[in-house]
Amino acid sequence: MPVESIFHRLEALLPKVQKPIQYVGGELNSTVKDWDSADVRWALMYPDAYEVGLPNQGVAILYEILNELPGTLAERTYAVWPDLEALMRAEGVPQFTVDAHRPVRAFDVLGVSFSTELGYTNMLTALDLAGIPLLAVDRGEDDPIVLAGGHAAFNPEPIADFLDAAVLGDGEQISIAITEVIREWKAEGRPGGRDELLMRLAESGGVYVPKFYDVEYHDDGRIKRVAPNRPDVPWRVHKHTVMDLDEWPYPKKPLVPLAETVHERFSVEIFRGCTRGCRFCQAGMITRPVRERSITTIGAMVDNGIKQSGFNEVGLLSLSSADHSEIADVAKGLADRYEGTNTSLSLPSTRVDAFNIDLANEFSRNGRRSGLTFAPEGGSERMRKVINKMVTEEDLIRTVTTAYSQGWRQVKLYFMCGLPTEQDEDVLGIADLAKKVIKAGREATGSRDIRCTVSIGGFVPKPHTPFQWAGQADHETVDRRLKALRDALRGDKEYGRAIGYRYHDGKPSIVEGLLSRGDRRIGAVIRNVWEDGGRFDGWSEHFSYERWMAAAEKAGVDVDWYTTREREENEVLPWDHLDAGLDREWLWQDWQEAVSGGEVEDCRWTPCYDCGVCPTMGTEIQIGPTGRKLLPLTVV
Repeated sequence: MPVESIFHRLEALLPKVQKPIQYVGGELNSTVKDWDSADVRWALMYPDAYEVGLPNQGVAILYEILNELPGTLAERTYAVWPDLEALMRAEGVPQFTVDAHRPVRAFDVLGVSFSTELGYTNMLTALDLAGIPLLAVDRGEDDPIVLAGGHAAFNPEPIADFLDAAVLGDGEQISIAITEVIREWKAEGRPGGRDELLMRLAESGGVYVPKFYDVEYHDDGRIKRVAPNRPDVPWRVHKHTVMDLDEWPYPKKPLVPLAETVHERFSVEIFRGCTRGCRFCQAGMITRPVRERSITTIGAMVDNGIKQSGFNEVGLLSLSSADHSEIADVAKGLADRYEGTNTSLSLPSTRVDAFNIDLANEFSRNGRRSGLTFAPEGGSERMRKVINKMVTEEDLIRTVTTAYSQGWRQVKLYFMCGLPTEQDEDVLGIADLAKKVIKAGREATGSRDIRCTVSIGGFVPKPHTPFQWAGQADHETVDRRLKALRDALRGDKEYGRAIGYRYHDGKPSIVEGLLSRGDRRIGAVIRNVWEDGGRFDGWSEHFSYERWMAAAEKAGVDVDWYTTREREENEVLPWDHLDAGLDREWLWQDWQEAVSGGEVEDCRWTPCYDCGVCPTMGTEIQIGPTGRKLLPLTVV
């Protein structure tokens, strides 16, 4: 039986809310398929507002791949703002998809993509509005499988009670495999019910089903072991890695939003993975190895994406885009192709040691010269060695001097506060560095019209990184250092007015730290926060540190034990049974190297340093140069 749209019920509520257009759907390149033409149906959720969720690459890619499959349907759903949530509750309107406004509970799978742990409460809102029981154990045959993915799913333990399953790594191939398992199970008449379906998903080792694993604890609260409670469930669940990105040139038909979103551009991922070895960077560690898209595929994706969407900006994305082995040819080829048009090219923040002015000039050839962003991360040479960010002060000054002398007037520098072994002087070093940047810019240009913005984020130790054992800095220490830095910048009459200062206080980082390294006992905290009205915790105006602390106290959870406590080498970590391919002994050794200031080279260009990913995952680094050129070369 077809599932009817609930839009006629929703429409009456829209004049009463802010930004109603984000809920109406109908975007260019969106897909609405006949319900009865599909036997497997996915609702894909990004657990944040439409303006943040629509540009998300992971959801966009799966949306296209699944809708291309015969007999498969995929629609999107996002977190609704509290004003609409209240009206939906009052009028009995369920969580809906924006494509055909179908109720989420009618789908076979609710796939939730977590880029950050601060979206957990939004998932609970969506489940509750959909009429899906919050706890997986309470769900029946008519409820969707609630499946988590994304970077934050590499430790799904804090939300294990709310999940039926989780997937680690790249989603392209495993989403198709999951679809086929569900299709086969349904065609057989759903034998064994929900448990049998989850068992079929878990047996392969490619899908993590938390209910099939029991956690035992020591008396002091540490984990004793995590063990399967069924004979056919593997002890470790492995991540998924797509090894030929050219076979997956998605998105082919990018969604064009109706409402303003955080990124108004067509994005092409030019490579996946990073081996720079920054010790704080979970994304770099869990996405290894590096796999480049070929220059010809990049060119074809850009050409097609612009034609299909009408976007006039193209972002070439990766964790360090200037490291693509053929980035110079990519930049020149695209700049040649689109010179004289209204199409501009952009790179995300660029590594200081990968930046060159020729590359920057290619990307600004059409006259759009926005500010440049660099991320030294640490304010002192010593700190940058601890985090393995091999950028010297001389590198930074030389790079920004070149940029200023070539006509740029605005540079943004990104740092972190609260890093392991950090001292007050390491943070105050950021002020000295910023002043030297302004001084160098003035000398290079002969002008005082030079700006530098310093942006500071709080450091959070993440799973599957060398810092997973580290004690997190408490928020009082972080806030004190940030205030001292602010005073050092503003108190300087010569340079202070030329330096902008943006920072996040330490409290949200503590909550993120609790969620990122938490275990199943944190689920009670998340539920307490949600029941107390917690929503959109990634937004400063909605975040309440006091609410989280009260929720932890109510659940009997010691926040410091999960955040500021340093772990011992042999302590069982909540995610040890989830395999990102990284050798645990190598991670520990790299943590010891960090404390002593030892540096690790990038294994793209040096011999292998045995992080474990390639042999464990059966993968390899894939880089050029290929020797091919960007075609066609004719100017548009």
